Amino acid sequence: MTLLAICFAVCSFAQKNKAFPELSGVTVDGQTVTLPASTKGKYTLVGIAFSKKAEEDLTSWMNPMLNTFRPGNKKANVLIPEYDVNMYFVPMFTGLNKAAAATAMKKTKESLDKRLHQHVVFYKGDMDNYKDPLQLKDKEIPYFFVLDPDGNIVLTLKGKYTDEKMESIEEILE
Repeated sequence: MTLLAICFAVCSFAQKNKAFPELSGVTVDGQTVTLPASTKGKYTLVGIAFSKKAEEDLTSWMNPMLNTFRPGNKKANVLIPEYDVNMYFVPMFTGLNKAAAATAMKKTKESLDKRLHQHVVFYKGDMDNYKDPLQLKDKEIPYFFVLDPDGNIVLTLKGKYTDEKMESIEEILE
């Protein structure tokens, strides 16, 4: 159990206080977003997937995050905090997969909950600027980063959604 806690702590803070590298893409609704420049001044949640398998796990985060962090999502209970954060899910199309980006965006636009369109950013380009700085070692899992208002990484998580991971994000934001 102690080993698990140590591993979680190391994984969670691997890039802590490092600037998130610039990443530009287009949202499902056609807006250009450049992270972290477009998000300065607010905490930002960024989920990244660079394989089909990782993208499937990335979607496990979408509804819980939208329900918890959506702007203007007034809570009925005043004891539950209301968060003012940016939130982006980034499927990355690199290498030979770049050719599939337009088709994937079209399918996503047709099938994805419209409330998520502004939060899904399609990236098409190279992995070189992200793989090492963000320690994206396993392409089969999604990675999540919490950025402070200055664009620095304050928490890193990976894998499918769990309540425990969500709680660790909420602790940072409170």
